[in-house]
Amino acid sequence: MNLRFGSRLLGLCGLGLLCAFPQVSASEAQFDPAHTRLGFELRTRWGQKLEGVFPRYEGEVRALPDGSQQVLLRMFTSDVEIVGHPRYTEWARSEKFFESDRYPLVMFVSKPYDGELLRQGGPLHGNLMIRGISRPETLTVEPSTCARPAVDCDVVATGAVRRSDYDMDDWKLAVNERVVFVLRARVRDGSGQ
Repeated sequence: MNLRFGSRLLGLCGLGLLCAFPQVSASEAQFDPAHTRLGFELRTRWGQKLEGVFPRYEGEVRALPDGSQQVLLRMFTSDVEIVGHPRYTEWARSEKFFESDRYPLVMFVSKPYDGELLRQGGPLHGNLMIRGISRPETLTVEPSTCARPAVDCDVVATGAVRRSDYDMDDWKLAVNERVVFVLRARVRDGSGQ
């Protein structure tokens, strides 16, 4: 699954952008669950949009010794939901898609990046693991809309992957090959401001 996360890709449900976060004073900043939304979008062959969400996740931004940052994200597949569609939710958790019994996590670990990525936008490189298959992928971070990205406004990253790259190629006649992820996230403000 090559994550060619492009901001032009559908404004999906929101997988909080874990990637570009502001410089944090602590060595680690946790995602703010009140403002973070992690999700994906699928399209059926007849044009219906299916919105998926990961209501349970763990995410953090690490400040590295050289001044760069790194995002680590773990999303729990046993809790994934296709909003408003119980049948598709069962399918998403089954062996035909995420196979949550065997592969309980979808993980993304970014390569180190400069904090300016949050303000200016651009590519965020990293590794995505789905169903035990790890591939290098790239997210596209949107330019910030505020002075303190990920604290005062969401950091948004988007991207698309091919299901077949991660052995998730069931229901090809009903559901398109492309999965679009949208990460929309904030971190807890540790500055006391």
